[in-house]
Amino acid sequence: MEIEMEDNLKETEVEETMEAPVAEVVTAVAEEVTPVVEKATDVTEEPTRSNKRILQGKVISNKADKTISVKIVRQVAHPLYKKYYKRSKKIMAHDENNQCSIGDVVRVKECRPLSKMKRWELLEVVERAK
Repeated sequence: MEIEMEDNLKETEVEETMEAPVAEVVTAVAEEVTPVVEKATDVTEEPTRSNKRILQGKVISNKADKTISVKIVRQVAHPLYKKYYKRSKKIMAHDENNQCSIGDVVRVKECRPLSKMKRWELLEVVERAK
């Protein structure tokens, strides 16, 4: 029995000596982590910029309800001859208030799929048709 008691004493002595360094390490790690958490909260307070594309084009159709067709024209340089020529693309955009008419110059923004063809929404009417 004396041998067992001596082993128990030795174990408690080891536990006491181990507790102090572990507590120091835990407090040191907690001090290091605290500033990182504060920095993360600062980042979320700033306004984030959207990764959605914004394009400008001309309305070519507004016959569908709350939908407009917009023709986007861009200039592309020929890879060999370096001459610029026009490329166009027709997209469907969501017009919530049916405010656009044919010939308006509008700005559209990329959004989630609203239907089979609609992936854009109207941001603003830049110029009204004459």
